Amino acid sequence: MDLKIYKDKQEVAEQFSNYLVDQLKDKETFHVALSGGSTPKIVFDVLADNFAGKVDWSKVHFYWGDERCVPPSDDESNYKMTVEHLFSKIDVPEENIHRILGEKDPANEAMRYANLLEINLDRIEGVPQFDLVILGMGDDGHTASIFPHEIDLWDAKDHCVVATHPDSGQKRVSINGKVINTAKEVVFLVTGASKAEKVEAIVDKTEGSDAYPASLVNPDSGNLVWFLDEEAAAKLNQNPS
Repeated sequence: MDLKIYKDKQEVAEQFSNYLVDQLKDKETFHVALSGGSTPKIVFDVLADNFAGKVDWSKVHFYWGDERCVPPSDDESNYKMTVEHLFSKIDVPEENIHRILGEKDPANEAMRYANLLEINLDRIEGVPQFDLVILGMGDDGHTASIFPHEIDLWDAKDHCVVATHPDSGQKRVSINGKVINTAKEVVFLVTGASKAEKVEAIVDKTEGSDAYPASLVNPDSGNLVWFLDEEAAAKLNQNPS
């Protein structure tokens, strides 16, 4: 894995945005799975402010690694956040935005979205392959919407699963571990002091760390990059890049 450590959340967002735009060069089409959360929100702001007119957004297809089962007008919706901070500010064709329909029945929607991925993406041994999957990580070590208490969903047969938030009971639709690990590139965006303990456990592979779904991210391509701020990386013996 490649660890990139920056001063704060803003610098992480700026450096990742540069990295993403670099990835888009010389690509005819690019399929990316987005994440929700506070750091992606800043990333979307940076992309909109700095790259709105500098990128051919018509070649980028946007998906989500997970979505809360709420309507697209709900403040909890990852889709709504992305529209407000990115899509409303760039010239991206409507047909390039492939949202998880959080307002629909979760089980049916997981099946529909898995089918959509199969149709739209190249497949490696039957598993849809993204060019890039962007992941966050929770304080509990969850990633996408695979939580520790449902870690078996990681290896689910279906490409998309219905997960349940351990505290709120909210249903979520999420891609599974096979889809994550089949991606050509996987990037973690992790910031804040509350993440430092889990970052240390997962990066250093301490005893018991395999109970955290984020520890299972190990793309077949070998292309795994962590974008961390100094707070999240505080327990690592690493020098900032």
